[in-house]
Amino acid sequence: MKVVPLPRPPPSNPEASLSDAALLAACGVGEEEALGQLFDRHQALVRRFLRRSGCPAPDLDDLVQATFLEVWRSARRFRGRSQVTTFILGIAHNLRRHQARGEGRRQLAHHALERVSADSPPTPAALVEAQDLVARAELALSALPDGPRQGFVLCVLEGLPLAEAAQILGVRPGTLGRWIHEGRAALRRAAEIDDD
Repeated sequence: MKVVPLPRPPPSNPEASLSDAALLAACGVGEEEALGQLFDRHQALVRRFLRRSGCPAPDLDDLVQATFLEVWRSARRFRGRSQVTTFILGIAHNLRRHQARGEGRRQLAHHALERVSADSPPTPAALVEAQDLVARAELALSALPDGPRQGFVLCVLEGLPLAEAAQILGVRPGTLGRWIHEGRAALRRAAEIDDD
């Protein structure tokens, strides 16, 4: 009787099961693999946040990389008083703000056309109307001061809780609430929606 060996399971990656806080702590002691795990988990969120915050498309990859390099450098300062995602997005926000200060105001690069199901393709007129609405919304958001725009992106577009977003932006929750209201009002005006 011939014995056939059973296939061995692939070697487990212990870092894949670590929490974000544990990975950040590992970054603080020089574990490069931990930074890779954090990058894999959160780079899409950082990219989306930066894009919606008005980061120019040609600079997006560089700013995402710079965010995670700064996460690496700052990991030892993390004290666990917030979520790791709040810490990472705070770094991304600060880098974006620094970049925006040097370049001046730019158009918001957010493209938020609604998804249309494949079984009901949009008419050309509907596509033009949707593109016009997106352009007006982008223009309205880009016209907001940096703080209200960042607050609107974090809370409304990214869905972060008000308290976390306020911590990232370094403002009081009441101030952030006012900024979100300003952002919504600007979008309503851009879409020509009347308040009831």
